[in-house]
Amino acid sequence: MSAVTAARYSAVAITLHWLIAVLLIGNIGLAWYFNTLTGLERVAPTQLHKSIGITVLLLSLLRLAWRLAVKPPPLPAGTPAWERRVAGATHLLFYVVMLGLPLTGWFMVSASPLIHAFPIKLYGLVEWPAIGPLTTLPHDQMHATHEAFETAHGLLAKLSYGLIVLHVGAALMHQFVRRDVIVPRMVPFLRRPA
Repeated sequence: MSAVTAARYSAVAITLHWLIAVLLIGNIGLAWYFNTLTGLERVAPTQLHKSIGITVLLLSLLRLAWRLAVKPPPLPAGTPAWERRVAGATHLLFYVVMLGLPLTGWFMVSASPLIHAFPIKLYGLVEWPAIGPLTTLPHDQMHATHEAFETAHGLLAKLSYGLIVLHVGAALMHQFVRRDVIVPRMVPFLRRPA
């Protein structure tokens, strides 16, 4: 078994990483799209956005449980301390985004009178509960609560943009500048560059 193979993440971790990445980036694009629409045109893509968000939440909880149960491979021995800290902080902030975006979205739509007209129905098939106490707030409190969660959701979205750029930039640097084993640990069938 080669050092690269031995240092890879588990198949479960790799699968969850790429599923969540594709869903998260796709959902960002979907949000940009439906924010260009008005009226009833927004309903279908918004409902899909909610479904994908809940899927990201569930997969992220599974990924967090897996990470706690199965230790990730260690960084190479020569990795500088500052780089270890940046990598650790980036991973932690990704968990904040992966859990926080769908949670703030779920709370935001629950604290809206529209939740009664457009309940959360995952992929048009499975009813997903709203956060009960938020659905019955007095109008002024509901509005203020909705606005607060909408602001938090927007800030987490902006954080996700920065993290994605940082993460992809670091991966490209490791793969094409340093040409080390970092990227092959998470990309199936990729070998360390020669």
